[in-house]
Amino acid sequence: MAQLDKTMRAADVVAQLRDGMTIGIGGWGPRRKPMSIVREILRSSLKDLTIVGYGGTDMGMLCAAGKVKKLIYGFVSLDFIPLEPFFRKARESGQIEAMELDEGQLHWGLRAAAMRLPFLPTRVGLATDQLTKINPQFRTVTSPYDDGEVLLAMPALKLDVALLHTHKADKLGNTRLYSPDPFFDELFARAADRCYVSCEDLVEQIASTDEADARCNPFERSLVSGVVLARGGAHPTSHVPGYGWDAAHLKRYCAAAEEDGGWAKYADEFLTGDEAAYQQAVGGLDAIIKLPRQVF
Repeated sequence: MAQLDKTMRAADVVAQLRDGMTIGIGGWGPRRKPMSIVREILRSSLKDLTIVGYGGTDMGMLCAAGKVKKLIYGFVSLDFIPLEPFFRKARESGQIEAMELDEGQLHWGLRAAAMRLPFLPTRVGLATDQLTKINPQFRTVTSPYDDGEVLLAMPALKLDVALLHTHKADKLGNTRLYSPDPFFDELFARAADRCYVSCEDLVEQIASTDEADARCNPFERSLVSGVVLARGGAHPTSHVPGYGWDAAHLKRYCAAAEEDGGWAKYADEFLTGDEAAYQQAVGGLDAIIKLPRQVF
């Protein structure tokens, strides 16, 4: 029986997306973002998207480009730059709708969707403005057991599509994520109707009998609809243990948010061509994969 080849180009992935979709983007902050696919979205005509995630430049750029109707997030940060500046401009100007969540609430909402449940109970958010001012649409539930405890019912965050970036994948959709902080990516994959994965290394078939390596397989290949080879594709975010985030480029990007017409200037310099042109504009693939890892 012939094996299913799931290899695609980033443009093929974006061609599967539609206006108004709810798209979850894996990674968190300036780490492991599938930026090569995000850049393809930026070059597209897509609009009115709902973007879900622990945000970084993905959310900021999509807001700056006018692609976003709503954001659902636990934070939108570049870590060493606490608040993503283009996100901040969009939020403060009222350009976007927003569901602001505690990090644990976002985790619980994704997990509920991954488990095909309508909600999961939690204490997170009780006795705060979450229920009265920030997310008044939230509801509580009462435990059916003797304790009778009242809990917040965190609604499932169902995704149309998840976009992730991994270290290795094969043509069948098997993946390997060797990051020391692989948080949440498997939940994005499980919460979505379709999941597209970009990767640093694409092989014919991952054949590993090494138990330690097999543990780095975060989710089943049956959840993966397409695989894109994108060496250096997380730039300017990091992809440890491969390469760190590009602090100099991120500072330049953030400075653009302070300029009149700064986004248009940034896009003109870095986003008018294809991914190869982008990498050339930021110093080339060799420079990307040699970026030093951050030490904390």
